[in-house]
Amino acid sequence: MNHTARIALVGDRSDAVRSHARIPGLLEALRVRDGLDLDAYWIPTEDADQGMDGFDAVWVLPGSPYRSERGVLAAIRAAREGGIPFLGTCGGFQHALLEFARDVCGVTRAGHAENAPETADEDAVIRPLACSLVGHEGIVDVTPGSRAAQLLGADRTQARYHCNYGPNPDYLDVLRAHGMAFTGTDESGELRIAELPAHPFFLATLFQPELDGDGTRAHPLITGLASAAVDHLGAR
Repeated sequence: MNHTARIALVGDRSDAVRSHARIPGLLEALRVRDGLDLDAYWIPTEDADQGMDGFDAVWVLPGSPYRSERGVLAAIRAAREGGIPFLGTCGGFQHALLEFARDVCGVTRAGHAENAPETADEDAVIRPLACSLVGHEGIVDVTPGSRAAQLLGADRTQARYHCNYGPNPDYLDVLRAHGMAFTGTDESGELRIAELPAHPFFLATLFQPELDGDGTRAHPLITGLASAAVDHLGAR
């Protein structure tokens, strides 16, 4: 019987993606510094629609456009519906909103402009940012009492980005109406963190917490996912 929590790292692994290169060191830091030992499996996006049974956490990593939008959305849906702890960063954040719009809100035409550039503006849940965030760093203000704030132990955090796409404000009200909470904004009020309060652990950030610091200590949001994975193992 496996007594180590299993985490699915969903993404098209590449040495060219800085966040991917950080993962082994972060997993080691979680084990050594936090006593959270995870058995990690990289899942290519083409294989991610095979289900997340047996996993105690799902982390959809940066690296979009993914080779399989379908696979990424299937992994997110499996985590959301199955109560599996979930973290989505950068592209994972974008696709968490896309999956929720389609499968929970019933917006069947919802699209992602990076995956399908022909998507009409009114159908793009995820669209190009007015200003690129590639290489950008800034402060994110976090809603007091939210899961993110509890994990951070603070109402602000430093954030590092590497993206060109973000949420379409026209869809935020319908996402909120169906249970998604937006709990972090940047200096200009743009949304940067999303949560599902009714889920055991469902958190997504447009920024990349895996790029925080020098890689020798996991960001609190990542540590939170690892702790949730261990709790999930204990409950099954």
